Parts: sequence; C-alpha cells; structure tokens
Amino acid sequence: MLLGKAVRLERIFNRNTHRAIIVPMDHGVTVGPISGLIDMRDAVNQVAEGGANAVLMHKGLPRCSHRGRGRDVGLIIHLSASTSLSPYPNAKALVGTVEDAIKLGADAVSLHVNLGDETERDMLGHLGEATSRAAEWGMPVLAMVYARGPKVKDEYDAEVVAHCARVGTELGADVVKVPYTGDIESFSRVTDACCIPVVIAGGAKMDNDRDLLQMAHDSIQAGGSGLSIGRNIFQHAQPARIVQALHGIVHLDWEVDQALELLKD
Repeated sequence: MLLGKAVRLERIFNRNTHRAIIVPMDHGVTVGPISGLIDMRDAVNQVAEGGANAVLMHKGLPRCSHRGRGRDVGLIIHLSASTSLSPYPNAKALVGTVEDAIKLGADAVSLHVNLGDETERDMLGHLGEATSRAAEWGMPVLAMVYARGPKVKDEYDAEVVAHCARVGTELGADVVKVPYTGDIESFSRVTDACCIPVVIAGGAKMDNDRDLLQMAHDSIQAGGSGLSIGRNIFQHAQPARIVQALHGIVHLDWEVDQALELLKD
C-alpha cells in the first residue's frame, strides 16, 4: 500500500482498533436540507466532539462546515448523487472527481452503487474508474453498495448483501458499506467474504437507542469494522452523546447496557 493511502486510512480508522465511526452528511442532495443538517458547522462539531472518526459529504459542503477549531475529524468526499425528485432515484450520477477531493484536503472518497437498477452498468463503471484514479493518488475509496432493483426481493438477505460487499471488494474499493443483515450469524457470512473492512449503514431513523446500539454491537461481533450512520446520529436529541455511546461499543468493546448508561447521565 502507498504510504499516502495508509496515512489517510489512519485518519479514518482508529489505529488501535482498526475500526471507524463515519457520519454521512450527504443527504441534502437527495432529500434537501433536513433537520440536523441545517447548521453544518454545528453538526460536524457535535459528532467530532462525540468521537466520530470521519464525516462524509459532497464537495460543496466543506466550505459550510469547516470549523477551524475543536476536535479534528476525517473528511470523505462523496462523488455520486441522485435526488428523490427524480423518476429514477436509484440511478447515481458521477458528480465529483478524486482530484476535487484532494484539493479539499479529504482523506477518502466514496461512491454509491445500486446493484439491480437499470443503470447498474453505469454505476459499476463509475466505481471502477474511480478506484483506478484513486490508486494513482493513494486516495482510499469507500464503496456504498446496495441491492435495489426489480429483481431484488430482499435487500437485507445475507447472500444479497454478501454479493454487494464482494462487488465493492473486487472493483478495488478499500472499504465497503452495506446494510446490516439483522443478526450476527448472517452478517458474519458477509464479512467473511471480504478482505477489506466492512462497515454498516444506519438505515432509516430508529425508534429507540437500544436498537441502534444493539445493531452496532452485533455488527462488530460479526467481524464488522465499524459504522457509517447518518440520521440516527445527526437527528438524535444528543448527537455528541450518542456518538460517545457508539464509540464505547466500536472502540472500547462495551456491551449495550454499558453504552445505554452513558445516555442516562
């Protein structure tokens, strides 16, 4: 591995645990300015102070979120996008380059691929091109790979999710983000099929903290390398505190009840 890539990955993954808490904040392109992502400097500051390892956003947001103070946090620039207003919301277009991310001081780039969509071939092409370009610069690539299309019966099925993770691995990504399959045994089949770190998506906003913490805990037990969770962090009543609780689980091997106690204080 190039030294530059190794250094950048160490800004995202804890050097001791080799795990990460990533907070995606790219939702504005998809659904507009939602709660939790209005004041971007405050949003980034809260998750950074809580102990997040990195935030993820589109190339136009660092100018709105750079704080110039406080705890440091890694930066991942997202290179693909679509909007909920489109008749084809699962078709992701390429909207940035590896060079854009380098100019912004980013530590990694990310792309989104929806397997099974009618435009799958375009998204796979974008991922392949990005990983090749990123390799020239020593820039890590996070691939968000989901199964969403007319032939997909259950996007959380372990075999389907393992296929998603393997696509990211085989096309040159350094980290792959996939949905959690619901239990330790099935998610272990996903992580076993990859030689790169696998992080889980947060999904829809959850009703209670225990469910979120349990999912995080079980994914780690299954061999996962961390979390890439957005709404369940930045829309939480106490974003910094929920990140602290997740930090305990991901980096300190806390049990769920121990993490819940932190939220009661």
